[in-house]
Amino acid sequence: MQGRKNYTEKLFVSFQLSDLIPKENLYRMLRETLDLSFLYKDTKELYGRTGNPSIDPVVFFKLLITGYPENLPTA
Repeated sequence: MQGRKNYTEKLFVSFQLSDLIPKENLYRMLRETLDLSFLYKDTKELYGRTGNPSIDPVVFFKLLITGYPENLPTA
């Protein structure tokens, strides 16, 4: 079963963490530029219909995108 994460900003005390990220940050620019919503349709057939929901395919793809330039291992 394909999972989907609903992202909402969370307030902590009196600020939002995303306000502290510079406007020229690479990942902020990627988030504003890339529309990865096509992944839901393209990967839907690869997921089962029963069982626990999986990781959101968009979140998984973002992990791969951030892992490559940061030289993080994928396995």
